[in-house]
Amino acid sequence: MNTVTSEERNWAMFAHLSALIGYFLLPFGSIIAPLIIYLMKKDQSPFIAEHARESLNFQISLALYAIVSAILILVLVGFLLLGVIWVAGVIFTIIAGVKASNGEPYRY
Repeated sequence: MNTVTSEERNWAMFAHLSALIGYFLLPFGSIIAPLIIYLMKKDQSPFIAEHARESLNFQISLALYAIVSAILILVLVGFLLLGVIWVAGVIFTIIAGVKASNGEPYRY
């Protein structure tokens, strides 16, 4: 059984939590930050690569959902959907960061 080091857990946690940059500070930061971590650490640790890849895939999916919701604003449904997507993204990202910090795998 492979043991996951503290450093690997921290990087995996950061891969998830760095996506919060896009929610609060920088547009598309939720995609860029996990991508940078994935590119930097993918060859060093399968654990970090798995978490960074999972975070990146989830954030790309949320971006696509947000684009569709923005279009649906024309029929007034998009306002509600954008709010739900934002709240779900923040909550699931924090849960994933906690799981990574505990050394557990996580699928959104």
